[in-house]
Amino acid sequence: MAITLTENAALHIRRQVERAGGIALRLGVKKVGCNGLAYTFDIAREVGPQDERFESHEACVLIDREHLPFLDGTRVDFVRKGLNESFRFENPNAKGECGCGESFNV
Repeated sequence: MAITLTENAALHIRRQVERAGGIALRLGVKKVGCNGLAYTFDIAREVGPQDERFESHEACVLIDREHLPFLDGTRVDFVRKGLNESFRFENPNAKGECGCGESFNV
């Protein structure tokens, strides 16, 4: 199982984690949205007993094992277009996404 980060995503994650005084970015999913699941983000201050750790370009991402089937193999990028910036996901488990990119289904 693996999660990979682009250099842009890793740089953004390192900056945000450092600014917030955390140890990693916690990535997960929750049931919402027009398509079933949405990505969640939080700054982790500790590693939980169910957490899997992924490191890429000196940035750390934690994912609860319960969420791994939905995120395994995902490549995370961070893009800027004009004044907008956001994470972009290439998730091989997603069978469809809503038009806004906020939710997906498996």
